[in-house]
Amino acid sequence: MRSPKERFSDLSPRSQALIRIGTVVQIGLQVAALVDIARRPASEINGGKRKWVALSFVNFFGPIAYFVTGRKTD
Repeated sequence: MRSPKERFSDLSPRSQALIRIGTVVQIGLQVAALVDIARRPASEINGGKRKWVALSFVNFFGPIAYFVTGRKTD
């Protein structure tokens, strides 16, 4: 079991790379969702804009859920 005070620099290069990649993907998804929410009229979003902005901050789940179910498709 790892100690709770382990530093990022103590991780293996592979672990560091995976954390960096995950961070970039998460931020990219969130920015894409927030930009889409801001640009899209409220009438084209299922639920309120505030709801989806808040949910976009829930790790990977929020932005992905927005793109799958939050946008109305005709």
